[in-house]
Amino acid sequence: MVEQDGRVPGVPARGARLPREIYVLVGASFAIAIGFGLVAPVLPAFVRSFDVGITAASAVISVFALSRLLFAPMAGSVVSRFGELPVFVWGLAVVAATTGGLAFATAYWQLIALRLIAGVGSTMFTISAVSLLVRLSPAAQRGRATSLWATGFLLGNIAGPLLGGTLAAIDIRAPFLIYAGLLVLVLTVGGRMLRSPDGPVPEEAAPSARFRDVLPNRAYRAALVGNFANGWAVFGVRIALVPLVVVESLGREDAFGGIALAVFAAGNALTLLPGGRIADRLGRRPPLITGLAVSGAATALLGYTASPWLFLVLSLVAGLGSGLLNPPLNAAVADVIGERGRGGSVLAGFQMSADLGAISGPLIAGALAEGVGYGPAFALTGVLSLAAALVWWRAPETLPGRGAAAR
Repeated sequence: MVEQDGRVPGVPARGARLPREIYVLVGASFAIAIGFGLVAPVLPAFVRSFDVGITAASAVISVFALSRLLFAPMAGSVVSRFGELPVFVWGLAVVAATTGGLAFATAYWQLIALRLIAGVGSTMFTISAVSLLVRLSPAAQRGRATSLWATGFLLGNIAGPLLGGTLAAIDIRAPFLIYAGLLVLVLTVGGRMLRSPDGPVPEEAAPSARFRDVLPNRAYRAALVGNFANGWAVFGVRIALVPLVVVESLGREDAFGGIALAVFAAGNALTLLPGGRIADRLGRRPPLITGLAVSGAATALLGYTASPWLFLVLSLVAGLGSGLLNPPLNAAVADVIGERGRGGSVLAGFQMSADLGAISGPLIAGALAEGVGYGPAFALTGVLSLAAALVWWRAPETLPGRGAAAR
């Protein structure tokens, strides 16, 4: 039922202030992303200092992503059984211990083992934090809440590498210790604030939404498709192929690839918050479909342009589209979980769809680029996003008051 002013009974007005705990989670995401950004640019060089080859150095990075992917289903069950807050705290503690341990590693196998365990901890705190974000966000403000969360990660990932390079010039092991310290700070401050008397509802009061229960939901299936396409394009192909195409096709220096990625990130930053507001006002589908279509079309053209400046324009446009779709995509999953409470396994499945895209995208598109050129590789990537837009075109609206989370 909807009131005459368009509000849903029992749902806070869209202009109302978000719960304080949402801002705590956003601050935590920013600090975590800064720490991750500190480590990311120095990790390959640090691994190479153990006298191993490029493949072995890459394996230390890949084992982290593989660990996240394999542990995600179990992490969802752990969140549903023990609650978000304990899993969030333990996940951060695991990553803090393993990341700090990297600074004291003396053998290559120790790096592999520590990164493998860190992936488990990373999955624990990511799924638990998003589940907590979903459960604490009022229905009419989920787009805004998820856009703030994503913005915290984005800004942290931009600032982190800049600081990491400076610290590495002093001591290549310093970024690992700083990241561990940041995680301890988040544990100490954020964990205490989330446990406050006016914090989350009691853990025992929250029911659980299961993956198999929501899989028949057409909106959730569309979210899986959209997240797979986004993971393929943004976390996979863009990172793997953009640095190569600017050198081999555009004839530019390696630094230009970094500029193109930064321009894409700037486009993301410009539309993340507006995307969340639009999703809360007009519904999840309009910004989702628009974002997928814009990002897909711009990405499909990237491999066919011979102009460096047009390449940057297309990167910016693709970033605008990607930023626009991120908040409503996450908000739609939150709507599907709705009043069911915890959604550990539901969110785990959603995360895994992006991870699968990020893993398979570089492999398939990379093989295509090597065989027939960068044009078809980026075209396939863009077509996947356009196909996801069509899937969402046929999917139901999930924003309460504007449609049901259809089955």
